[in-house]
Amino acid sequence: MQALVVLARHYSDDVVKIHDIAKEEQLPEKFLETILRDLKRGRFVTSTRGVNGGYRLQRPSQEIHLGQVLRMIDGPLAPFEDAESLRQRVQKDVKHRALFKLLLEVRDATARILDKATLADICR
Repeated sequence: MQALVVLARHYSDDVVKIHDIAKEEQLPEKFLETILRDLKRGRFVTSTRGVNGGYRLQRPSQEIHLGQVLRMIDGPLAPFEDAESLRQRVQKDVKHRALFKLLLEVRDATARILDKATLADICR
């Protein structure tokens, strides 16, 4: 998210080099290379190769929802399992039904918030 915030702040600029993102956010360049490659594969950023190369957002920050990014990077938003697995546990595990129902509610609330929030919202 930190890399995306930097790219959002520089959206009107040309491209931002990994070195500049790393310096601005105090993150290791090798770590950023991996993350940016994943973000590119997820079509959140584009890259330009070469001496004047770097990264930029593929679309405006108000069109990038945080839930989309987190799911692509980390997988399901549920704290322990995906939503469908939690729903099945609520139905099948009578002894722990209340626990799994609560975890499903936490997951659903988290998803609602993150699917509404955009990158632009956290760049203010």
